[in-house]
Amino acid sequence: MGEVTFAAVSWWCTATGQPWTWRWIPYPGVWIAVAVPTVAYLRSTARLSVTRRHRAAFLAGMAVFWVASDWPLGTLGAGYLASAHMAQFLLYTLGAAPLLLLGVPGAFAERILGRMRLTEGVRRLGRSPILCGVVYNLLLLATHSPPVVEALRRSQFGSFAMDLSWLVSGLVLWLPILSPLPGGRPRSVGVRMAYLFSATALVAVIPASLLTFAANPVYEIYELAPRVWSLSARDDQQLAGIVMKLGTIPVVWGTLATMWFRWARREGADGG
Repeated sequence: MGEVTFAAVSWWCTATGQPWTWRWIPYPGVWIAVAVPTVAYLRSTARLSVTRRHRAAFLAGMAVFWVASDWPLGTLGAGYLASAHMAQFLLYTLGAAPLLLLGVPGAFAERILGRMRLTEGVRRLGRSPILCGVVYNLLLLATHSPPVVEALRRSQFGSFAMDLSWLVSGLVLWLPILSPLPGGRPRSVGVRMAYLFSATALVAVIPASLLTFAANPVYEIYELAPRVWSLSARDDQQLAGIVMKLGTIPVVWGTLATMWFRWARREGADGG
């Protein structure tokens, strides 16, 4: 194995234009972004009655964030493969974000947000599914538009900004479903189910279809990147569109099914 030198160190994954190899690249910025919230969470919740389920969900969310951000997926997504770029998006929005929300107890969320004077604002946002859906889909369209991808993936700061925006958009997406704040989401299960379906299925079909059916590559950064696994730029782009189309199905439909069965069981118990 080749020795990693200081010159090879980069703070965050970014497009390099170098031929792809499986040589490990350290990203200290990613490690810090994972370690600081994890340590802060464990120290802060040590004084609260936090269940094992909460801790397991939060740590799992940070693990997914790490996988999406670090080598090799982060490197591939930043400057080699549009399909890896899309896999990162799904891991941030449909993996890390909901797990992190599930890992935050209500008392902990109120204390942290209260210090920043954001409690009421986040509570109102969670009760506004239309606004959450608009914010999520605007970020989705913006961060998958060719000019934005070209601009952000060329620098470490820009690539970091894109990854962070995906995590934030995921948190906004799941807030009406998983908000830990009391009164922080719509009361109606039907409203929450309709919101989750429409927010993830309607607008996302636009970039997914464009990537799948475009005759030519739409992202110059991935078209001109050194090839990986002999995958052509067009095939890689079509794979990215398929990943975007199909990747949401297990999480979104699994969540909808869970919500429906819980509602049906609760209604049955009340009726009995």
